[in-house]
Amino acid sequence: MSLQLRVDRSSPVPLYFQLSQQLEAAIEHGALTPGSLLGNEIELAARLGLSRPTVRQAIQSLVDKGLLVRRRGVGTQVVHSQVKRPLELSSLYDDLEAAGQRPETRVLLNTTVPASAEVAAALAVAEGGEVHRIERLRLAHGEPMAALCNYLPTGLLDLDSPQLESTGLYRLMRSAGITLHSARQTIGARTATPEEAERLTEPDGAPLLTMQRTTFDDTGRAVEYGTHIYRASRYSFDFQLLVRA
Repeated sequence: MSLQLRVDRSSPVPLYFQLSQQLEAAIEHGALTPGSLLGNEIELAARLGLSRPTVRQAIQSLVDKGLLVRRRGVGTQVVHSQVKRPLELSSLYDDLEAAGQRPETRVLLNTTVPASAEVAAALAVAEGGEVHRIERLRLAHGEPMAALCNYLPTGLLDLDSPQLESTGLYRLMRSAGITLHSARQTIGARTATPEEAERLTEPDGAPLLTMQRTTFDDTGRAVEYGTHIYRASRYSFDFQLLVRA
């Protein structure tokens, strides 16, 4: 491991916490990728001039968060980083890329379908009318993160599968001259169906985060309705709450 790790002994922040924060940042930004080995505690302690219990405490805090795992005969290994997504009008692709997570997309379906009552209401189109449906699997570091299902009015833009696999949907919409302005979003949770669990490489009944979002352009027109599922073990939403005056 060639990370530049430093601790400030004059800081009131505990040494183990300083070390755990630096290691967590390295995991989140991709400097320590899934499968990387940290080396043993004795080497790390000697390198940083820390006691072995201090290093053990820092590592254990990341084991408890699910970022590291201790494997007998192998050592301490990076499992993955959890993506913390801000609640703002951005795409998962952009958020993963900004976090250094190397996003990858697999298009599973790209077709037109009759609008269900739910989709018709979200997009303000006639029930049974034709809408575009896209299903994608979004990965980070080659590991599934989310299954995305989006509906768009037909004729809005050219939805080319190779382009959808090379970039995010919102980037394509902006490139087509669509100005994204606002969205209405609902976040929930439920357990995975067997098919969803297999797609996301989770056990049957694993917890999933759910999100439904209707996005509007600057004229107030609904331009996209998404219903997505995320692995709760890999993903969280960040909220900033303000006191109402």
